[in-house]
Amino acid sequence: MMITQPALKDRSLLGLKELSRDEIESILNRAAHWEAQKEKLVPVLESHFVANMFFENSTRTRFSFEMAEKRLGAQVLNFTAAASSVEKGESIYDTVRTLESMGIDAGVIRLKPSGVLQQLAQKVNVPLVNAGDGNNEHPTQALLDLYTMRKAFGELKGLRVSIIGDILHSRVARSNLWALQKFGADVRFCAPQTMQAPELAEHAPYVGLEEAIDADVVMMLRVQLERHKHGLITSAEDYREHYGLTEERASRLKPSTIIMHPAPVNRNVEVDDAVVESAASRIFPQMANGVPIRMAVMERAMKL
Repeated sequence: MMITQPALKDRSLLGLKELSRDEIESILNRAAHWEAQKEKLVPVLESHFVANMFFENSTRTRFSFEMAEKRLGAQVLNFTAAASSVEKGESIYDTVRTLESMGIDAGVIRLKPSGVLQQLAQKVNVPLVNAGDGNNEHPTQALLDLYTMRKAFGELKGLRVSIIGDILHSRVARSNLWALQKFGADVRFCAPQTMQAPELAEHAPYVGLEEAIDADVVMMLRVQLERHKHGLITSAEDYREHYGLTEERASRLKPSTIIMHPAPVNRNVEVDDAVVESAASRIFPQMANGVPIRMAVMERAMKL
């Protein structure tokens, strides 16, 4: 059966900026259903094939998707650019079309360039799920973040959420901003001048670190240490001193505040080692929440 374009569009997940609040909430609710299942394997997608196409390195996201897909009983093909024809010049489009021709029912894609995924989605006849595209969006990360916050506070409306770190290059910050504001959360950014994205200032204010840590949710972003040579930060030690969530700063958080991070964490840079493991930290529960969220997303993509 040919999939009509409207149905295909509805089943893809390219980003959260254009997704309605109701649709986001339905994914969160379905994730709660999957988290509550005692059986690890519920094969609702037993006859479906999915390709995880990672043109950019990933460990946590890829394994989380694979775990979610296999728990739903799907047949999983894992594709990494390092072991593919992409190294020989095959285009991303041709790679996706090749796998589509072989009969996949959905594709999960992570890639460096922004905007390419949206173009691909218009040219192929299988649902696509964005596992991170450039500096654009990372929708499943933001969904698991919202899910983590909702579990901690009951609802998202009125929450003050501070996102601290490299906003300029962060697709996590963007997806969280678009989604959280749909639910009435108060989002604030905190970043060194060299890591600010000026175009986002009209959507959420930039504040100093002391104001930022006065929040319900303190979300730290990974410092990409490889950017040192580009002059974005002087050193890891300097970044920790001015923008890191040190033990001293963490001790001044409100008792109800939770600490989040999309991982991997540079311990003792953006978050002190002891803070990663503290009672306020939700860093490892976030990772756990990624599986039911991605189960909900993949079921939505493939179950007709």
